[in-house]
Amino acid sequence: MTAAGPILELLNGFRAAKFLMAASELGVFEALAGAPANLDVLAARTGLTRRAVRICADAMVAVGLLDRDGDTYRNSPAADACLAGGTAEDLRPFVRFSDRFSYPAWTGLAAALRHGPANQIVALDPDSQRIFSEGVEALNAGPAAELAASADFGDRLLDIGGGTGSWSIAAAVAHPRLRATVFELPQVAELARRRIAEHGLAGRIDVVRGDLMTADLPTGHDHCLLANVVHCFSPADNTRLLAKVRAAVAPGARLLLVDYWTDPGHVEPAVATLMAGEFAVNSTDGDVYSLDEAREWLAGTGWRFVAHERLHGAKSVIVAEAG
Repeated sequence: MTAAGPILELLNGFRAAKFLMAASELGVFEALAGAPANLDVLAARTGLTRRAVRICADAMVAVGLLDRDGDTYRNSPAADACLAGGTAEDLRPFVRFSDRFSYPAWTGLAAALRHGPANQIVALDPDSQRIFSEGVEALNAGPAAELAASADFGDRLLDIGGGTGSWSIAAAVAHPRLRATVFELPQVAELARRRIAEHGLAGRIDVVRGDLMTADLPTGHDHCLLANVVHCFSPADNTRLLAKVRAAVAPGARLLLVDYWTDPGHVEPAVATLMAGEFAVNSTDGDVYSLDEAREWLAGTGWRFVAHERLHGAKSVIVAEAG
């Protein structure tokens, strides 16, 4: 490979990503779910012209998401598991999230780094909020399931900034005696109530509406979870938040902090480093933080560091105990 090779490969990344978003939106992977097809059949199933479906399908072959045998196309194992629907690993909501929010916002990355974000995600219409929240839930399904299988949640869990309730749902399914409270903004809390009811857990998971930075937190819990919250705020705001959570629990309570925790140089894991761009284009203060930074915040707000454990993908969990 020439010196230019790695650079050109990186520059082509956006083309591959946009082809994936388009193929998902157009239903290419669903059309091939368990039913391989040639271009004429695939065009009929998707409603596309033969030329259009060939361009899209061949691009997905090139990036490894479709396989082609002669004139017949079929989903790759990854596409069948994550893009065709009907499995617990369904990433289609995150693809929609990326297409609706991330892709347009990232065109302004340089401007955001120079002047701050042009548009912050603060108040979304109901349809956009649903797409946003379902996308975040899909991205975190793996880490949530792994945490649920391995972590101690105590008897009463306070899930602060808990989104659609997916982390609490996973924990409640894995721990039948657990009761949880999801604390979220009003527009997201309604999504959480519906998702919790769909899983038959309305009797075990409560939903309380409120802003985690300004409202009083519910009390009476022996474990607290902050998943994908810390990266939304500045170091100063995170220090205030951790102090606030500490004040809401008794000594000995446990805190689980799930996020893109990095090495001291903020370059590993690489996915976490790149996600800092996501926060830069969408918020004024969001960032990725290192394990060392988190330990410093905890020590200054009444928490004792207990452990740091890797989860699925680039996420990891810090466990702390209230002093």
